[in-house]
Amino acid sequence: MTERESSGVPVVICGAGPAGLVAAIELARAGIEVTLVERRPDTLALPRATAISTRTMEILRSWGLEPQVRRVAMDVVARGWIAASFGAMPGQELQEGFPTAAEAAAVSPTGPAFAPQDDLERILVARLREFPQARVEFGVELTDLTQDGDGVTVQLRDVATSTTRTLRAGYLIGADGAASTVRSLLGITLEGPDNLVVHSATQFRAPLWDLVGDRRYAMYVIMNPEAGGVLVPSGQGDRWVYGRETRPGEPAAETDEQLTRLIRIATGVPDLEPRIERTGRFTFAAQVADRYRVGRGFVVGDAAHRITPRGGTGMNTAIHDGYDLGWKLAWVLSGWAGPELLDSYQAERRPVGARNAARSAQRDSSGTLEEALAADLGGRIPHAWVSGEPAVSTLDLLGPGLTVLAADPAAEWLGSGPVGPLPITARVLDRGTATALGLAPGEALVVRPDGKIIGRIDPGTAEPAAVLRALVITFAGRGAPLADARAVLV
Repeated sequence: MTERESSGVPVVICGAGPAGLVAAIELARAGIEVTLVERRPDTLALPRATAISTRTMEILRSWGLEPQVRRVAMDVVARGWIAASFGAMPGQELQEGFPTAAEAAAVSPTGPAFAPQDDLERILVARLREFPQARVEFGVELTDLTQDGDGVTVQLRDVATSTTRTLRAGYLIGADGAASTVRSLLGITLEGPDNLVVHSATQFRAPLWDLVGDRRYAMYVIMNPEAGGVLVPSGQGDRWVYGRETRPGEPAAETDEQLTRLIRIATGVPDLEPRIERTGRFTFAAQVADRYRVGRGFVVGDAAHRITPRGGTGMNTAIHDGYDLGWKLAWVLSGWAGPELLDSYQAERRPVGARNAARSAQRDSSGTLEEALAADLGGRIPHAWVSGEPAVSTLDLLGPGLTVLAADPAAEWLGSGPVGPLPITARVLDRGTATALGLAPGEALVVRPDGKIIGRIDPGTAEPAAVLRALVITFAGRGAPLADARAVLV
């Protein structure tokens, strides 16, 4: 075993799941050097989650990845189907908290997609590798860490050779899953119930789509008492996952013959010959970390919360964690904001993780589609197509720093004075678009890169540029006078 020390990087990320990859991409897009390590030898080979929410697709769209995700997505309705068996009639449609394409179009420039997690991760890894600032290392695990006021030192081990090295980083992100090593080493604990339900999952291939005709759904709930469970399409081809709850004291079906019998009952095809690829068992939990940060170490995704598959919020919550922490770290490391901004990560994301974990523990969670969609969108500005630009949404106007969305005639004060070290993009909106955002003439919104409003400048304000400057100072956490910079009027 050889010990060597690597030169430092601003950020090291442990875990190449969706949360870690999204955080790494957001940092690399801002020009921040990042090293991502993953214990697995390669990208994920299991479908796992398949539901990609509207807000997640908005993030992917902003990176230009929506076409790639749509190419691997399944042509299914964002609903479930409840029946005695897979192809049985009659049945009942089940609302699962995701809007259809038509429902999403009323509030977003995009909509949910249903694509297996392994395909999504391959797309994200490929995008991350496009950035020269990013280093991706598979087959490397984090085994220890120490931190001080200036940074974090991590010990990394090559899984194949057992060679170890230390790496110095300004910040550490633990995105290493439910059994997170980073979380444990930081002394963070999980709160909430574990072992709620034991589920078995069987991945198999079989030509099932012809059985359902036009009833192409994201999930099929099977009510047959002999083989009750769910059948989930897990790719564009014939890959499926059959999941079922294991009752207390009931032995799991372990042989291919036992599993084939259950799948035949669930599908209603007595002579089906499924090709079984993988089986496994896992427990449902609804837990959240007591802290999302210790010093310069953070946890995101499943390392920060364990959310049951119910409602399809687990992977999306993880992605939103990574995105939120990614742009905030990028601001701090770019000198656009003070380190105080990082306190907002836990303050904003932990309540979301706790809420989604608690709701996923409910077998029949209450709430409307509108409530679920609003929670997913997270309070970002409304979507409206910009007048005269049919392919441009108000969300597309947001820059990497702060964005001022102003209703004419506010343009006369934009770019008129120093506003801070971070980039300020000013957009003068036409009357129709301003009205869609609820802006009166002369009014302006100051918006974060994630679309959340940090301030509103009212019509008739005597010194709007001074108000904008005060908002920047307050939000960015910098009490000192700001460097000279001007808003860019576009």
